[in-house]
Amino acid sequence: MINKNKALTVFSGGQDSTTCLYWALQHFDEVHTITFSYGQKHSFEVEVARKIAGKAGVDFHLVDISTIAGIGKNSLTDSAIAMDQEKPEGGWPNTFVPGRNMFFLSIAAVYARERGIFDLVTGVSQTDFSGYPDCRDSFIRSLNVTLNLAMEEQFVIHTPLMWLDKAQTWALADSLGVFDIVRNETLTCYNGVPGDGCGHCPSCRLRKEGLEKYLSDRESFQCSIDGIV
Repeated sequence: MINKNKALTVFSGGQDSTTCLYWALQHFDEVHTITFSYGQKHSFEVEVARKIAGKAGVDFHLVDISTIAGIGKNSLTDSAIAMDQEKPEGGWPNTFVPGRNMFFLSIAAVYARERGIFDLVTGVSQTDFSGYPDCRDSFIRSLNVTLNLAMEEQFVIHTPLMWLDKAQTWALADSLGVFDIVRNETLTCYNGVPGDGCGHCPSCRLRKEGLEKYLSDRESFQCSIDGIV
């Protein structure tokens, strides 16, 4: 059982982080959010995140780390690179932003520490991780240890979606009472289209497949997430 206190959610305004935000509101007395501008082409997600945080009644903090856009080459920050529609054989999709979750969680931990917050919430998932190595449980556990050693604190990184597929993530949002908010107001699309998105980028396809799967057998999926809410 999680002790009710304060938590900081790494928040993009997308399906996963919005579900995690409302999960955190169920488990902690006080919830804050931190959002990052990192040179992403779908930068409208920042305003979406601000709006959803306001609706949820939580603190919103924006950090500009756009310098990382010039370090690695990827299709989310470089308009000259055509987006991979599928994961290439033997490599990472070019939608992978190297170090993104490492940067996000490290900065979030520093921000949280200065405010007496030691519980961090993030929406990474190994089940639907799209080939991104920094969404794996082993990375999160390793970084958690590193942050504790680096700052001589006892942070806990919570990953409510780690072992859920997209259909189960929809089920969790539904159980939290925010299905409509997640479906209509979040921005998951790499092309910056809110709600159901553009329909053809990798993120939209994954989201749509999960939604259709969930709606086809809603009751069974609700049973599959018992104990998570």
